[in-house]
Amino acid sequence: MTSDTSQADQAWADLDSPVGLTPLSYLEEGSEVTVGRPDTGSYCILPPDGAALLRRLQGGTSPRQAAVWYLAEYGDPVDIVEFLLAMSELGFVTTDPEPVSTGGRRYTGRGAHRHRRSCVRWQRLGAAAFSPLAWVLYGAIMLAAVIAMVRQPELAPHYEQLFFSPYLTVMELVLVFGQIPLLLFHESFHALGGRRLGLPSTFHVGRRLYYIVVETSLDGLVGVPRGKRYLPMLAGMLADLLVISILTLIAGSVGSSGNDFSLLAGVCLALAFGTLLRFVWQFYFFLHTDLYYVVSTAMRCVNLQRTARQMLGNRARRLLGRRDLLVDETSWHPRDRAVARWYSWLLLVGYTVAIAVIPLVAIPTMLKVARSVWDNLAGDHSAVGTVDGIAFLAVNAAQVALLVTLIHRDRRRRRVASAHLID
Repeated sequence: MTSDTSQADQAWADLDSPVGLTPLSYLEEGSEVTVGRPDTGSYCILPPDGAALLRRLQGGTSPRQAAVWYLAEYGDPVDIVEFLLAMSELGFVTTDPEPVSTGGRRYTGRGAHRHRRSCVRWQRLGAAAFSPLAWVLYGAIMLAAVIAMVRQPELAPHYEQLFFSPYLTVMELVLVFGQIPLLLFHESFHALGGRRLGLPSTFHVGRRLYYIVVETSLDGLVGVPRGKRYLPMLAGMLADLLVISILTLIAGSVGSSGNDFSLLAGVCLALAFGTLLRFVWQFYFFLHTDLYYVVSTAMRCVNLQRTARQMLGNRARRLLGRRDLLVDETSWHPRDRAVARWYSWLLLVGYTVAIAVIPLVAIPTMLKVARSVWDNLAGDHSAVGTVDGIAFLAVNAAQVALLVTLIHRDRRRRRVASAHLID
């Protein structure tokens, strides 16, 4: 604490000069104010008096004058140096000695995002993707797909659609690599939903337990009025429904005889069924899916998943008779604490089922498939059969290797983060 204070004293030795602050957004929700930088996605939650102090500084008031004003306004002293240090760590303080004036404007609601809207690319495309005309088009496509399924029941999703080829490698390659552009389409709808509001976004590959996922980061959503957050969160699921509908319509239009589809129709239906599985996967709240964020937002939580995990850790330590808790429970947001009391049990059940699937279902299935492939290789001496079996095993091994790589990467990042905290 002494080193931090000395650094702050050195950084702001002249408390009578205005402090340079970046353009910030202010979103008032009840007794809290979310303040942040839309361009970097750095946000924090302040009480109204803290937000008022920050606005005062951003308006050009010197730190010393702001501290005097705070004492007169709220009757309590404020450690202005510590406050500035915290704002600096969030990236709110610039090296520019002149403050960025807000011109007296209160950045709340829609006006909070005026600055970033002029800086974000593809905003017009995002607006067009969710315009009234686009919604009519989306509805027509999905309605047409439903009608096609009613007229041709064989078009309706079914697991047998995955087996559209006698060659395992062909099925595997189509289901693995064919889903990549569909995943990107899913994530692009998330991004466009955010760009429509003027929010920057980034893509990255990650994992949820043992699932490999592609994710879109929209950190700026925390600074958007709550009612406007749902569309960017649900846009990916809308994209999945569109993909299923379009692929179904293509399969129905290329011709079929009874249940015998052409290769193109079979590929389309297999991809559509795979997309449906990914759509259903969004209901696995405990894996931080799209619907988790919807529910968390609707319940006005800040970080429900982390609080629920920490609550489970503290419960486990109490059961073991340990007094040293995993985390200080006073650091939890009150709303997170209230919801986590029941959500933590759902989290525990979800993880238990997901982990139990590995020895009970996943490993036996993998062994059975590998044994079947090996038997085919031993019994089928044709070049096609040999290549099919070897390629199938190679594709699956590559997926396992990618998962192991991501697990190792996550562990390395956690070690680096822990080392920085210790330093």
